[in-house]
Amino acid sequence: MVVTELRKAGKLQEAYDLAMADFEKTPENIWAKRNLGWVYFDYLKKHASPEMYNDFTNYLDKIVAMNMPADERILYDQVAWQCGLMAAKVAGQKNIDYSLLRDLLEKVRKLPFTKPGKGYSILFKGFHKGFKDSSDYLGFADWWGLDNFMEEDYQKEKSQEGKQYMSVVEQAYITYAKHLLPVHDVHFGVIFNEEKAKEFIQLIDKIVDLHPEYQYPEFYKAKLLLAMGEKGNVLAVLLPFAKKKKREFWTWDIMSEAFPKDDERVIACWAKAMTCGAKEEYLVNIRQRIAAWFIAHKQFNEAKTELLLLVKARREQKWPIPEIVTNWMNQDWYANATETRPNSDFYKSLAHRADEILFSDILEETVIVDFVNADKKILNFIASETKFGFFKYDLFLTKVSIGDTLKVRFSGGGNEGYYQALTLEKVHDPDFSNQFTKKIEGIVRISEGRSSGYVNDATIFSTIVSKFNLKDGQTIQAKCIKTYNQDRKQWGWKVYEILCSQL
Repeated sequence: MVVTELRKAGKLQEAYDLAMADFEKTPENIWAKRNLGWVYFDYLKKHASPEMYNDFTNYLDKIVAMNMPADERILYDQVAWQCGLMAAKVAGQKNIDYSLLRDLLEKVRKLPFTKPGKGYSILFKGFHKGFKDSSDYLGFADWWGLDNFMEEDYQKEKSQEGKQYMSVVEQAYITYAKHLLPVHDVHFGVIFNEEKAKEFIQLIDKIVDLHPEYQYPEFYKAKLLLAMGEKGNVLAVLLPFAKKKKREFWTWDIMSEAFPKDDERVIACWAKAMTCGAKEEYLVNIRQRIAAWFIAHKQFNEAKTELLLLVKARREQKWPIPEIVTNWMNQDWYANATETRPNSDFYKSLAHRADEILFSDILEETVIVDFVNADKKILNFIASETKFGFFKYDLFLTKVSIGDTLKVRFSGGGNEGYYQALTLEKVHDPDFSNQFTKKIEGIVRISEGRSSGYVNDATIFSTIVSKFNLKDGQTIQAKCIKTYNQDRKQWGWKVYEILCSQL
């Protein structure tokens, strides 16, 4: 039987004996080399488990030592596949033996794999899994080359149950960026390769342009910019990401880093993070920062409340209590402070400021309120004679009145007059409001049998007639606001407040 037939029959020892005999006779014969190489591969595959690592690498060394031509692609790609699987198995152990991964990587670096190729991608996945939390990651990824992915590597992966996972490419870019972030070393201080970070940011820009569905690479681009001190750029980078992930507490945590420490928007971001419904153990660091803010502002009751909550969460997780927290709790102000209920109202009161940050790239418009439905929390507004409509206001304001001037950011255009407000606040802007309001004095005209009437050129709707008990022939001073008559398709005036009246 020839070597190939013996291999397929599972008779590896016989296949080896025959292949080795042929190889020793004609060591330069490519077929003899090829046959022996495939026998070594079968042994390699047979020993592909961490428990047999030494045997596995023994056969890998034999394949390397044969120095076969680079065009033996099928063999090399199968070797890459098996080495990737071995790396993944080592990485899947409870305690990862990084020395095995480093040794395996050193051996496979000597082989001429097909790039890109299926086996080469499997090789990446195995070492990515093993080195993702190790300082070896950058060295491995630089050797492998992030430009060697196959087209399918850029797509989301699916489990057998049909669940989708982040693509291996997005995972790679995220992990690479994480390892570029500054590291605080006890002996060497802050370790940060700024030049390498700048180069990788350019790669992030390219990958996001090609795959805008990738969300997290931009997040880590922002963290790298922060590490380089480029706060001026980081907000523009973060905004698209933050809009997608605005319900995640950690989004607001990093948003806070985009501003100077004494900027009021920092506390607004922390407060917003606290409204996102995260588990208590995830919030301990933000609570600590908020407590420090309360202490600096001498709001000791609120500070004590934060400290008690973060200490409780840490103890439940069996985590140590930071020294600074212990110091605070030993100070006189803490002993004299009174624990209050959670500071939820404080967080909510600042949430609108965080929203303003989130949508700061959207033009803010000034509008005036011309009708309010307090039961449904809906108001009608006028921005101009060509833009008017209605929106819900209860997420931003508890009370609003006709004639109020507002600053608002809208999400896109109106749908049959309905707009979605992203940010909203009351402002004093007489120059704007005077375009849509006026004071008048005149005689009320109410026809017999009618519930509404007029004064000068302004309509007095029945609600105002009833509220102020107006009578035909009364002289009144009133405030009017522009209003659009849908039936007549024209603008007019309506009374919304009576200043004084006399019979």
